[in-house]
Amino acid sequence: MRSALTLMVVIVLSYGLAFGQTEKVLWSFGGPPDDGYGPTSGLVSDSSGNLYGTTYYGGNSVNRPCNGGCGTVFELSPNPDGTWAESVLYNFCSNYDGTTCLDGAFPPTGLAFDSAGNLYGTTFAGGADCYFGGLGCGVVFELSPPAHPGGAWSETVLHSFCSNNTSACPDGAWPNSQMAFDAFGNLYGTTILGGAGKGYGGTVFELSPNAGNWKYTILYNFCVNGQNGACPDGTRPWAGVTFDRSGNLYGTTELGGAKKSAGNGTVYELSPGVGGWTHTTLIALTGSLARPLGTVSLDSGGNLYSTASEGTGGVFEFSLRTHKQLSFLFNGTDGASPAAGLLIDPKAGVAYGTTTGVPAYGPGNVFKIAASGHETVLYNFCQLARCADGQVPYSSLIEDKTGNLYGTTEYGGIYSATCAGGLGCGVVFEITP
Repeated sequence: MRSALTLMVVIVLSYGLAFGQTEKVLWSFGGPPDDGYGPTSGLVSDSSGNLYGTTYYGGNSVNRPCNGGCGTVFELSPNPDGTWAESVLYNFCSNYDGTTCLDGAFPPTGLAFDSAGNLYGTTFAGGADCYFGGLGCGVVFELSPPAHPGGAWSETVLHSFCSNNTSACPDGAWPNSQMAFDAFGNLYGTTILGGAGKGYGGTVFELSPNAGNWKYTILYNFCVNGQNGACPDGTRPWAGVTFDRSGNLYGTTELGGAKKSAGNGTVYELSPGVGGWTHTTLIALTGSLARPLGTVSLDSGGNLYSTASEGTGGVFEFSLRTHKQLSFLFNGTDGASPAAGLLIDPKAGVAYGTTTGVPAYGPGNVFKIAASGHETVLYNFCQLARCADGQVPYSSLIEDKTGNLYGTTEYGGIYSATCAGGLGCGVVFEITP
């Protein structure tokens, strides 16, 4: 069966700028103390069209131990006149004990909704005191909406990593993943460090609601059988996990996959069974594809997709049925160094994504790749003075019912002189077909 999207192996690429595509900045972040800055996360939307996300820095915690603020959770709501209004739902490090931010600090990724409208996410630091630095090893948090309109959202820490404050961190450390729900309300994520493995290691974990509390379980420890700096099963899972219809989990690791070297990274599958979860390395990346940092996307034809960030980077497809792998390589002029996963549009038969352009290839872009393997650059950032339209998109994209695309850039915006040494505080953008 032909896959919904077939990528071609391309060394020298031609690309087209999509005429008619327009970019609109929905919000330019202003930085602390009243706003966040540095969004590296993707967005989620509710049934009313409101957008939710996180900023890695900013907020009103500037007097805490975070340089420039410890990060925020925000909501953007559309106004009747076409503008958008922002509400900061939560400022991290609001609970500071004089040593660490007990409620978390530096949220790196997007959020997940449950059926009751609660938001779930991770912070890279904060929580209990931690061996890996004085700001903590991160938390999983829940944000609950106010009981009455106009009230404050409330935060609950569901798990604080490495609370034993030893170098082992058996439960993991430094979560960098967006959380994923299964059909039973259990949460799944990853940590890039810790666990029972060697070296950097890292884990895949589950949080299950249990009589008003949450039970924490390690599903897999990476690099358990590693030696001499090599991790054949992978190490450092930066991205979260993705479910298929059978309940299997898929993800990527930044490094590993080789028996005698650090490796280029892996794509893995975790399958549930009576005796626990079974790990399978589906792809050990080689050649020009290295350091996958994004999530895995699946289509209905049994194909998975993700990106590799090393150098100019690329996009790859893998068939779960035939194990055939196809790839698309960026060349720097059409994009470089993607850090996020892909949005697959099965109706249009295309994949949408972003490239960061770092460190040497410009301010990043938004692209699509058709089933033919042809890439179209939808938008190149930093076309406006002082990059008021944004620059360096680390986030994945979401799509609304009419085909508009939404995402964030870490830098740029109208407050370019306020944050990050003049690079800007970041934006939320919309790409309209």
